[in-house]
Amino acid sequence: MKITDLRATTVTVPLEAPLRHSNGAHWGRFVRTIVEVDTDEGITGLGEMGGGGQSAELAFAGLRPYLLGHDPFALESLRFRIANPTASLYNNRTQLLAAIEFACLDIAGKALGTPVYNLLGGKVRDQVEFASYLFFRYADTATGLGEVRTPDQLVEHALALKEAHGFTTHKLKGGVFSPAHELEAYRAVAEALPGDRFRYDPNCALSVEEAIRFGRAIEDLDNDYYEDPTWGLNGMRRVRDAVAIPLATNTVVVNFEQLATNLRDPAVDTILLDTTFWGGVRACVKAANVCETFQQSIAVHSSDELGIQLATMLHLGAVLPNLTLAADAHYHHLTDDVLVGGKLTYQDGRIAVPDGPGLGVTLDRDKLAKYAELYRELGDYPYDRDPGRPDWYPLVPNTDWADPS
Repeated sequence: MKITDLRATTVTVPLEAPLRHSNGAHWGRFVRTIVEVDTDEGITGLGEMGGGGQSAELAFAGLRPYLLGHDPFALESLRFRIANPTASLYNNRTQLLAAIEFACLDIAGKALGTPVYNLLGGKVRDQVEFASYLFFRYADTATGLGEVRTPDQLVEHALALKEAHGFTTHKLKGGVFSPAHELEAYRAVAEALPGDRFRYDPNCALSVEEAIRFGRAIEDLDNDYYEDPTWGLNGMRRVRDAVAIPLATNTVVVNFEQLATNLRDPAVDTILLDTTFWGGVRACVKAANVCETFQQSIAVHSSDELGIQLATMLHLGAVLPNLTLAADAHYHHLTDDVLVGGKLTYQDGRIAVPDGPGLGVTLDRDKLAKYAELYRELGDYPYDRDPGRPDWYPLVPNTDWADPS
């Protein structure tokens, strides 16, 4: 089997409301690039990458000569063909490789008539548990609904998500308002949901000293972990030494060199594996195996996925015996998806692992066309800017917080 073509289509899919974070905001939609890889046997595989626009479409087009004639089963040679570690210092192709790997795994599973999880060693669970991903949000500009700003609004939102989807673990994305305001909000959610578990992620916005103060103020809660309270391995190490909560990261341990460093001199307890950031599903499985050897905790990170990348997260979660923590997903904030049948559904806080061949999901071409046209109409948005504070930009650590009033 040989690859005969590669196509990339950028789409934008609306959110219920704009999501605020320490670096800016998602401005009411996600921008994603859908990748299709064709073969000479008539099988097409699906991939997905975050963001992009014209730059992503051109980047994938630039890889077309690397792929034509390549065997989609030959994923190790593909890894070095696209993302040689020395060459990648100059071209930063890790996320491009991930999207193409998704598509090649999809092709291989379809060719063999088996789900991707069987190509990764076979599943150990039929469903993957997810945490509710709570954000402070602006109101939707069209409806005026969806604002989450105050502790009461956050509690109302968390209770609604639990009622709708069955979540028993709840994560707050912070770093927007002052630590005092977010501490009040986080504790309010914990008080409103006794017996559930919690995690707080200010996206590296806090100084080491502020991170220590905040961490000590939540030590009595049922925390899974305290995610990226400050920037850098040494900053995280200082917080870890001072706070009695496991630390997690998706920012400072995102490759094997950093993983080795963290194992030699621990700064982080839980590694959040992202099928895009790590360069594919197989890289995440490899990293999880290393973590299993050293009894390093893992979870699955979310990077604003639509259903194709969500499927990769589900196949990953299906095969990891050491996945004992709920995964993250932005998915419930989306109003739609590009899959046939619409969005995948939660039941009791879990999503079933697709059992069809390959990734087990099918692209809805009408939806792809609809949201590609919407992207052409709306264009990109600056992830690192806040629509409510046009002159603001984030410092790390930050001290210029949004005003909750």
